[in-house]
Amino acid sequence: MAATLQLPQIVAGYDFDAAPDLTDLGTRKRLSASAAKGFFRIMAKWRVRDEDARVLLGGLSSGSFYALKRSPGQRALDQDTLTRISLLVGIFKALQILYSPRLADAWMTLPNQNPMFRGAAPLTYILRLGQPGMIHVRQLLDARRGGQ
Repeated sequence: MAATLQLPQIVAGYDFDAAPDLTDLGTRKRLSASAAKGFFRIMAKWRVRDEDARVLLGGLSSGSFYALKRSPGQRALDQDTLTRISLLVGIFKALQILYSPRLADAWMTLPNQNPMFRGAAPLTYILRLGQPGMIHVRQLLDARRGGQ
């Protein structure tokens, strides 16, 4: 007998069948404030310097970065920035599932012997490779937690 796909329960305000359309300005405006606030909370937990946080956001200028930090809901973030934040949130979530809170918060800045990192910290790897590096780290962590 073939298995049937079970769709999730209906949740008000959430469409399980479609990802947000980040080309739509209204969608980006709606997501930007919470994405920026979440990003800055993660950076604080990981103890990432502002200079490195700017690189993680795609090389945001100092002025734009500090304006975003002061007023996270002031403007709509672009599609690339929202995608980068989404990847970092996924990495953060996976770390919280896999490790104790203390190790989860430190993991990004600790030297790592995984061949992918070559003894460097995962943060160093991501800073060097940019968005593809974020995807690699996210995939690694998702695989470690069973792909969920």
